[in-house]
Amino acid sequence: MADENALMPGDIPDWVKEAEEQMKKEGPLEGQEKKEISIKFGKGLVGEPFTSKSGHQLVEVKIPNLDPADKTPWASFVISPKMIHDNKFGKGVWMKLPEDGTTKVSKPIFIGTKPDGKNVWERDVRDVPNTELKTMMETYKNKDRSSVLGALENKKKEAEKAPKPSKPAKSKDAGMEK
Repeated sequence: MADENALMPGDIPDWVKEAEEQMKKEGPLEGQEKKEISIKFGKGLVGEPFTSKSGHQLVEVKIPNLDPADKTPWASFVISPKMIHDNKFGKGVWMKLPEDGTTKVSKPIFIGTKPDGKNVWERDVRDVPNTELKTMMETYKNKDRSSVLGALENKKKEAEKAPKPSKPAKSKDAGMEK
């Protein structure tokens, strides 16, 4: 009976053999976990969903400029809205991207003005590593908050010194004129 249940080499389909050979070359799949990075940002940076030419649902995500004094248009990238998740507090969102991957980031650049007075813009498109994209998106975390706390103490002292405005006396007849 044992001979009847044994598989013959011709019994296994070719695609199974090829898959087994490929798995031997690549090694075990359980030990290989792809490292992902989590990017957190505000809901205000996420644009309205749109449908691409190929029919996929996408959303544009804006990247704020590093320098607050830089008034040029913000860079952006496009991603599936299924990859963006609300955080538990409701004001922010997060997404996960492969750590070793890249994302195409585009930034509008002002070229000049046409003779008829219209501005000419061009898009600078470049591939950015996802680790760099994380630092670009999370620049708000690097703000120096010590100056805010120092200013708060000064404001409290100024408020104590300032005279309090007196409120006008209310009369019962005010606003009752015919």
